[in-house]
Amino acid sequence: MAPRVVVVGLASDFGCQVQMTNIEDSLLDVLGLVDLQYWQLASSGHMPESYDVAIIEGAVTTDEHVELLGRIRRTAAAVMTIGSCANTGGIPALANTADLDARYASVYGSGPAVARGRRVAAPVDAIIDVDYHVPGCPIDMGEFVSVLSRALQGLSDRVPADPLCAICKTKENVCFLDRGEVCLGLVTRTGCGAKCTTLNRPCTGCRGLAPDANFSAARDVFIAKGLDPAELERRYDLYNAVREVTV
Repeated sequence: MAPRVVVVGLASDFGCQVQMTNIEDSLLDVLGLVDLQYWQLASSGHMPESYDVAIIEGAVTTDEHVELLGRIRRTAAAVMTIGSCANTGGIPALANTADLDARYASVYGSGPAVARGRRVAAPVDAIIDVDYHVPGCPIDMGEFVSVLSRALQGLSDRVPADPLCAICKTKENVCFLDRGEVCLGLVTRTGCGAKCTTLNRPCTGCRGLAPDANFSAARDVFIAKGLDPAELERRYDLYNAVREVTV
C-alpha cells in the first residue's frame, strides 16, 4: 500500500505549496509513489484521521496550530517541514520583535475574536519533533523530491550544515563583500546550490543559520571589508528572528 500523505499549511503565504506544483516533469512520478489524502492548497476536504507522512508549511502562530501539530505528531510516522516559515519561523517571526498586540491591532483593529489564541511565531520543531527538513524561501523542488524520497524510504534526514560560501566559491562567483554589498553567505546554511549568488543576488539567509558558521569571524570579515557588522546582525532577522543557533 502506498504511504498516505497529507500537506498542511500554518502561517505562511503558501508559496512553498505553490512551488510544489511547479515540478511538472516529476510531480506525477512523485504523486504516483504516495496516496495523497489531503493537500490544504488543492483540496476542500478534511484531514483524514490516519496517515503516514505529514508535510507542513508555515510557522506556528496560534494555539490552534499547536493543537493541530500535536495531533499530527501523534498520528504521522514521519513529519516533514518545508520552507523558512516552518523551519526557522521565517517572515511571520518578524512580528515577534515588537508588541504583538499592537501589530495585530494595526492590521485587524480592535475587533474581538480576530486573532483568538495568537502566540509569538515559532518554527514547527519548537512545538513537536520534526523528522525531515526542507529549508528555503521558496523551497527547491529537487531538494523537496529528494527529502520526500528519504522520508518514504525511512532514511535519515540530511540537512546541510556548512555555510553557503563553501559552495559559492566553487561556482567561481565574485564575492559580494568585495563589492561592498551585504551578503549572508558566511553564516547561511548551504544546500541551495548558490542559486541566488550565481544569479548576482546576495544571500539573504532564507535557509537558516549554519550551525557550523563562525559568527565572530563573520563580523571581523565585515569590518575588514568596510561594512557595518550591525547590518549583518540586523539582516539575520529577515528569516531568522527565531534563532536556531547562538550568534
